[in-house]
Amino acid sequence: MTITGFLHPGLMGTSLAAACRGERVWCSEGRSSATRARAEAAGLTEMPTLVEFAGYCDTIISICPPGEAEHVAGLVADTGFTGTYVDANAVSPATTRNIAQRFERYVDGGVIGPPAHSPGTTRLYLSGDDAGTVAALWDGSVLDALAVEGGVGAASAVKMLYAAWGKHNAALMLAIEAAAEAYGAADTIRAEWAISRPDLVTRSEAAAADTAPKAWRFEGEMHEIAATFDDAGLPPEFHRGAAEIFRRMAGFKDAAGTVSVEQVVASLLTP
Repeated sequence: MTITGFLHPGLMGTSLAAACRGERVWCSEGRSSATRARAEAAGLTEMPTLVEFAGYCDTIISICPPGEAEHVAGLVADTGFTGTYVDANAVSPATTRNIAQRFERYVDGGVIGPPAHSPGTTRLYLSGDDAGTVAALWDGSVLDALAVEGGVGAASAVKMLYAAWGKHNAALMLAIEAAAEAYGAADTIRAEWAISRPDLVTRSEAAAADTAPKAWRFEGEMHEIAATFDDAGLPPEFHRGAAEIFRRMAGFKDAAGTVSVEQVVASLLTP
C-alpha cells in the first residue's frame, strides 16, 4: 500500500488527504491543535517527528503558504527522504525548479479551486517524470488530479497564471475603493457603478468578504506570480502592487463573520 504524507494539513491539504488512496499520514511536530483536529477529522495517522514521517512515507505532498515552501522542502530534504516529493504550493516555476534540485524524485503541482469536497470543483495539476504515478493516488475521488506535459514548472505555471487574474482583480477592486475613499469620491463612484457597471458593486463586496481572511497567504502568492511574469520577460509590477494590498489586509486572518468593504478600506489606508 502506498503511504502518502501531507505537510501541513490546512483546509486544502486535509481535503486532498481525505480524497487520497492508500495510507495517509501527517507530522505533528510543531503543529497547532487546529492542525491536529483537521488531520484527525480527515483520518490521517500521526507521525510525531519529521524524521519518522519522512522515513515512513513513499510520497510527501507539501501544501503550505507559498513563502514557506522552500523552507519546508529543505527540512524534508535534510532528513534524507528518498521517496517522491510533491510541491503543490502556489509558487513560481523558478521556485519549484529550485526546490526540485533537493530531491531525486520530484513532482511539481498546483491546485485550482476550493478545498476538494465535491466532484468537478478542484483540480490538482501535476508535472514531472512521476506526475502520472502521483495523479493515480486520486483515481476515482472528488479531486481531479491531472498530469500535464512540460516537465517541472509546467504545473506551477498553470497555477500562477490562473491565480494572476482573479486575485489581482480582487486586490485592484479594493485598492480602487480605498483610493475613492481617500479622495472623498466613494459614494459617487459607487453611484456611477450602479448605473453603468452594477456588477462592480457586488464584486467589490465579494472581494472584501472572500479575500480578507486569506490575504495573509495571498501576499506571498502575489510575489510568486510577479516572479513568474518577470521570468517570462513581462512586467511584474501588477502583482507586486497586489502583494502590498494583501499585506495591509493581513490583520483579517481567520476573521469571524463577514468582512465589509469599509473595514478593508480602513486597513488599506493605514499602511
